[in-house]
Amino acid sequence: MKKIFQITESGKKELEQELSELKSRRGAIADKIADARGYGDLSENAEYDSAREEQGLVESRIAEIEDILLNATIIATTKSSKVKLGSKVELKTGKKTVVYHIVGPVEADPMEGKISDQSPIGLALMGKKIGDTAEITTPKGTIKYDIMKVG
Repeated sequence: MKKIFQITESGKKELEQELSELKSRRGAIADKIADARGYGDLSENAEYDSAREEQGLVESRIAEIEDILLNATIIATTKSSKVKLGSKVELKTGKKTVVYHIVGPVEADPMEGKISDQSPIGLALMGKKIGDTAEITTPKGTIKYDIMKVG
């Protein structure tokens, strides 16, 4: 059974850009491998090993991105009063206000404010609406967030 990946339109564009960049690196990596072969014995050639490892990582990521794009469904960005996949949510706890974009696991990047719908925060927010309170248990304890905006 193939896995379906739910991504936003902007997430799809980011993946396509990354894929293009990775594919453009193939030639340079092949050149590194060819140059390293010229250094002699491959069994003790650190440059060759490093270039082959880089090639493996790049090819693995290319295959991963191609699989995601092949099996992706785009998240519809319709207006809703409830938090759902694709929503941008403004939360307030005490004096602190944060904004999260609820995305699928493929796009999740907490440092960019993109959290997975399958993460503890994402699960606690799903289905909530403006005025609701979400309780999220963290290693530091339970935090209550008031939902200020859903977009």
